[in-house]
Amino acid sequence: MNNDLILLGHGSGGRLSHQLLDELIIPIVSGRSSVGLNDAALLEVNSGRIAYTTDSFVVDPIFFPGGTIGSLAVHGTVNDLAMMGARPLWLSVGLIIEEGFSKADLKVILEDMRAAADAAGVAIVTGDTKVVPRGKADKIFISTSGVGAVEHTLEIHGANAQHGDVIIINGTIGDHGIAVMAEREGLEVSTAITSDSAALNGLVADLIAGVGAAVHVLRDPTRGGVATTIKEIAQQSGVSITLYEAALPVKPSVRGVCSILGLDPLFVANEGKLLAFVSADAADSALAALKKHPLGSSAAVIGTVAAGPAGRVQMETVIGGMRSVDMLSGEQLPRIC
Repeated sequence: MNNDLILLGHGSGGRLSHQLLDELIIPIVSGRSSVGLNDAALLEVNSGRIAYTTDSFVVDPIFFPGGTIGSLAVHGTVNDLAMMGARPLWLSVGLIIEEGFSKADLKVILEDMRAAADAAGVAIVTGDTKVVPRGKADKIFISTSGVGAVEHTLEIHGANAQHGDVIIINGTIGDHGIAVMAEREGLEVSTAITSDSAALNGLVADLIAGVGAAVHVLRDPTRGGVATTIKEIAQQSGVSITLYEAALPVKPSVRGVCSILGLDPLFVANEGKLLAFVSADAADSALAALKKHPLGSSAAVIGTVAAGPAGRVQMETVIGGMRSVDMLSGEQLPRIC
């Protein structure tokens, strides 16, 4: 029996399951002893609002420039909480592992999860592990849930975009999707493309501290990219949005790969970017707050909000024309997160 591989017995609930949990998963992910663990974590909460989210990650490949499926799972869940203006506190992790998966690779993924959680200031407090037969999954899938505290009375959500708002993004778009695609397809590019995967809760905290109630909407443009996310917000809020093509920050290397593959960076996934809709009179202060943080040093205004027609998104092109912007149709880049 190869002790370096995951076996079906590791998902049986018996001795091998306990060995995997006690010797690998729990010590790395949580840093806690497995003694006294129960079917759920008991957590202390103060009175007030909490945010709760859940997500699943099936990215292929599981290791890519700038991250792994482990760090991505933590970042994605932390960011979903942060986009509600919440302070992320606790995460749960579910692992679906294919029989024959390398324990060494699992260790790397778990270590990345722990490092990402520690850097974001969150704790992984509970989880589950299942093993499926060979061919019934692709290496490893991860499901996460997260809880965060909403420690203010602000209303930050997708239906709160207001006439006159300015739209700010904290940096370049398309980095994650193109990094994963290039790694998957073995594309050789002259300039390395790295995923932007990162936890944005610190950046959000700085923004809220800087401009407070001027923040109306926060959203991370993951699958479907900036265009799809903007369209969703326009529909939720019943407003019209104009984007400015010349203002969209795109790295030359990402733009080059998109041109070769026939992709539009507007529709490519991001994992370390946020869109902030803020009052026009607070735009300069919001930009300043974002730019003070390492993850917001390239922040830029990319659009504005008008009263109507409701749900319309258009882009002012670099040559001065206007074109309609809609949601992504179909799956442009499958298994990107």
